[in-house]
Amino acid sequence: MTYRQSKDTTVAAAKSGFSRATGYRIEDDPRLPSQKKAQRGRRRPDPLAEVWDGEIVPILKAAPGIRAIAVLDEIRRRHPEISACIRRTLERRMRSWRALAGPEQDVIFRQEHEPGRCGLSDFTDTSVLGITVAGVVLGHRLYHFRLAFSGFEHAHVVLGGESFVALAEGLQNALWALGGAPREHRSDSLSAAFCNLDRDAQQDLTLRYQALMHHYGMMPTRNNLGVAHENGSIESSHGHLKKALEDALLLRGSRDFDHLDGYRRFVDEIVGRRNANKRKRIELERPLLTALPKRRTADYEEKIVTVTSSGGFILRRVFYTAPSQLIGHRLRVHLYDDRLECFLGATPMMTLRRGRPVSETKGGHVVDYHHVIHALRRKPMALNNLVYRDQLFPRPAYARAFEALHQSVGDKRACKLTVELLALAHDRGCEAELAELIDAELDAGRLLDLAWLRERFAPNPASIPAINVAFVALSSYDELAAVCIVSPTSNQEAMA
Repeated sequence: MTYRQSKDTTVAAAKSGFSRATGYRIEDDPRLPSQKKAQRGRRRPDPLAEVWDGEIVPILKAAPGIRAIAVLDEIRRRHPEISACIRRTLERRMRSWRALAGPEQDVIFRQEHEPGRCGLSDFTDTSVLGITVAGVVLGHRLYHFRLAFSGFEHAHVVLGGESFVALAEGLQNALWALGGAPREHRSDSLSAAFCNLDRDAQQDLTLRYQALMHHYGMMPTRNNLGVAHENGSIESSHGHLKKALEDALLLRGSRDFDHLDGYRRFVDEIVGRRNANKRKRIELERPLLTALPKRRTADYEEKIVTVTSSGGFILRRVFYTAPSQLIGHRLRVHLYDDRLECFLGATPMMTLRRGRPVSETKGGHVVDYHHVIHALRRKPMALNNLVYRDQLFPRPAYARAFEALHQSVGDKRACKLTVELLALAHDRGCEAELAELIDAELDAGRLLDLAWLRERFAPNPASIPAINVAFVALSSYDELAAVCIVSPTSNQEAMA
C-alpha cells in the first residue's frame, strides 16, 4: 500500500512481490485473511435450547455460586432424557453467562507496602505435619509473624489454642529477634482468644492487648471477620512455611523428636534459612523500625492459687501437684502457653508443664511423683484407687510393672512394691535406667525382685572416698599458752 501511493496497481504489486490480481483483490478488500474467516457455526442441535432460558438461567440468578454439576443433576432430574455427556457444554455456557450477565465479584487490590510500617500476626494449624515427641503425637500450632515489606518471619510453637498469652509471647519473641517494631500491627479479629470468656474477661483481654501495643508503640489494626485475603501477606506465607517444614522433615527422615526443645530448634532453623534469603530487604527495612523499649512487657496471665491438702492446686480445670511443704500456702502463678511458673511471694518455687483438660466434662492432671512419693510411702494403698494414678507414673514401664504385680501378687503387695520402685527412682535418680531394667525383666517373664533392684542401684562402695581423720596430740595445745608479750615501748620502736 506504500508503493500504491505513487505507483499504479500493477507496479505496486510487482515491487511487493505478488501478482497483479492479488493487488486488485487487496484494493477491493484490505482485510487480513484471518479477519475474513467466518465464525464456525453449531454442528449439532443445542442440547440446552429448551431448558436454558426457562430453567437454568433462573437457577443461576437465584444461586450465583452454584456449580455446574449441581445444575446438571437438577436438570436431569427434571428431564431424564437429557444426556449426562453435556457437562462441558453446560460449564462453558454458564461461564459465558456469568461473564455477560452474572453478579459482580469481589476485587482483590494489590498493595505496595512501605518499609517499617506493617507487621502481621496469625496462627496456623500444623497437624498435617504429623510431628511426634518421644513417640507421642504433638498437638500444636504455630504463631506466625511477618513483616509485609521485607518478608521477615518468626514462628513460635504453640501447644494450646489461639490465646492472648500465646500471641504476646510469640510477638515479643519476634520483635526482640528482629531488633525493632513496625508502626502498625495487623491481626485477625482474635475471636478464638475470646472464646468461652465472660464480658469482664473479654474487656480485660482487650485492655491487655491495647497495653501491649502501646508498650511497643504499634497501632493495632485487624482485618474483617472471615475475610482472610485482607491478611494475605501472611496467609499465603503460612502455606510456604509449612511446605518448607515438610521438605525439611522429608530430608531429615523422621518426624519424631526426642523432646519439645529439639522440635523448636528445628523450626527456628528452617525459619532462619528463609530469613537469610531475604537478608537484603530485611537490612533495608530494619533502620526504619521503631526502637524497642528497655524491657519486655508481661506475656503471661497471673493467677493466685491455694495448695490444698490433696498436695496440689486446680487451675483452668487442671490439677497440678506441688511439694507438700506448700500445703495451705497461696502461690502466685504466671500462666504461659506451655508452662506455669510458681512463686511464693517473690521467691520462685517451681516450673510446671502446663496441662489441658481432657474434654469438656473431664479435667486434666499434671503430676510429678517427686512431690508425693514420701506421702505414698506412708500410704501405699492410696495408689490402688488414686484418681491421677495413670499420670503419676513417669514412664510406661512403671505402669506396666504395676499391672503385672497386680495380677501376680494382689492389690496390697502390688501397691507396696510399685511405690517402692518409684521411691528408688526418686532416691537414686535412676528413673530412666530403672525403667529399662523393668521392661527387660517383664519381657523375660520374671517378677521384679525389689531387693535385687536396690542392690543394683545402690551406691558403688569404690566411689565413696575413704577419709582418714588424724587426731592431734593434746600436748600440742600447750603451745598456744606460750604468748610473746610485746611492751608498748618496743611496739613504738618497731613502728618507728
